[in-house]
Amino acid sequence: MKITALKTYIVAPRWLFLKVETDEGISGWGEPVLEGHAETLAAKITELSDFVIGLDPRRIEDIWQMLYRNGCYRGGPVLMSAISGLDTALWDIKGRALGVPIYELLGGPVRDTVRSYCWIGGDRPSGLIEGATALRDKGFDAVKFNICEELQIVDTYAKVDGIIQRLFELRDAVGATMDLAFDFHGRVHLPMARVLLKELEPLRPIFVEDAVVSAMVESMADLARSTSIPLCIGERLHSRYDFKKVFELRAAQVINPDPAHVGGISETIRIGHWAEAYDVALAPHCPLGPIALASCLQVNAVCHNAFIQEQSLGIHYNQGGDLLDYTLPGHGFTLTNGRLTIPTGPGLGIEVNEEKVIEASKIGHKWRAPIWRHQDGSIAEW
Repeated sequence: MKITALKTYIVAPRWLFLKVETDEGISGWGEPVLEGHAETLAAKITELSDFVIGLDPRRIEDIWQMLYRNGCYRGGPVLMSAISGLDTALWDIKGRALGVPIYELLGGPVRDTVRSYCWIGGDRPSGLIEGATALRDKGFDAVKFNICEELQIVDTYAKVDGIIQRLFELRDAVGATMDLAFDFHGRVHLPMARVLLKELEPLRPIFVEDAVVSAMVESMADLARSTSIPLCIGERLHSRYDFKKVFELRAAQVINPDPAHVGGISETIRIGHWAEAYDVALAPHCPLGPIALASCLQVNAVCHNAFIQEQSLGIHYNQGGDLLDYTLPGHGFTLTNGRLTIPTGPGLGIEVNEEKVIEASKIGHKWRAPIWRHQDGSIAEW
C-alpha cells in the first residue's frame, strides 16, 4: 500500500480537514488545524506531501519520526498540528485496512463511554446560568467556561469582585448537580491568578485551565502548591517534550493535550500514559471538528487516566457549520446523558460526508482570533 495524495479542505466554522488517499482505495481522515491559521496548515501539508507520497501509510511511527526529526526545526504549533492531522489519517487508514477501530491496534479499550462537557458563555462570559441549566436539561453534568474578560497584570478588586459574584451565583443556581471547570485561558497573569484561585476554592471547580499562560510552567507549579484546586495545562503544548517540565515540576494535576495540535493520536497516547505515572488525569482538549473529536475518543478508549472529554457540539464558535454537518447520518457520535460512546467502527469509527466537505470547502472560512485591548490601549490576552 502506498500514499498517493494528501488533500486538504478548509471548511466552516474554523476547521481544516485532510484526506490521505492510497493506491488500494483506502483513505483516512485527519484534522491538521491550528485555529486562525488554516491556510498556513494547508500549506504545511503541501510541504509534507513531498516526503510522504509513495510511502507505506501503515508505517505510522516511522513516518511520524521522519517528519518530526527532518531538518533543523522540531516542535511548535504549525509542524506539530500538521503532523497531528497526518498521524490521525494514517491510523484511520490502518484501522480501515484491518477492519477494526484504532483502539484495537493499541491494546483494546479500557472503557466503552466517556463523560463529556460543553462550553458555555462565549469568549467574554455571559448567560452562564442559562447555559449551564440548558445543558443540564440535556443530560450533562459538567460545563466549562471563561471566567473573565480582559484582565491587566494587576487589576482592580472591583473586577475581581465581579468575577467572584458571577461564579458564586452560578454555583448557587446549579448546586451540586453540575461540575464546573474554570478556564482562565491564559488571560490571567500570575498576580491575579493567586488572588482568584484563593477566592475560588469554595466553589470546588473540577479544574482550572491555563491559570497562567502555558509558557509559565514554573509559575503554575508555584500556584499548584498553594491551592487545593486541580490545575490543568496542555492545549498550547505541542509535544511530549513540552510536557516534561509540567510533570517534573508537578505543575498540574490534569493535562489536556489536543490530538490536533500535539502530534496526533500517537503522541497524545504517549503523553497520556506518561501522565499516569505521575497520577495526573487526562482530559483531551477538543473545541474542534468531528475528526478531531473522533481521534480524542480513540485516545480515551486506551488511556486509563482519561476521565472527561471536551467537545464542541453547538458551541459559540460553530457559526456556519457544526460537527454532525460533516458526518454521514448515523455515522457520527452517540451522546447520551452527557456521555460519548467510543465509536466501534473501523479506523476512527466515524464516516465523513465527503460530498458535504467538498461543497463547504468551496466557501471556506477566514476565522481569526479577536484582537482585544485593555482600557489603556495595550494588547490584552484573548
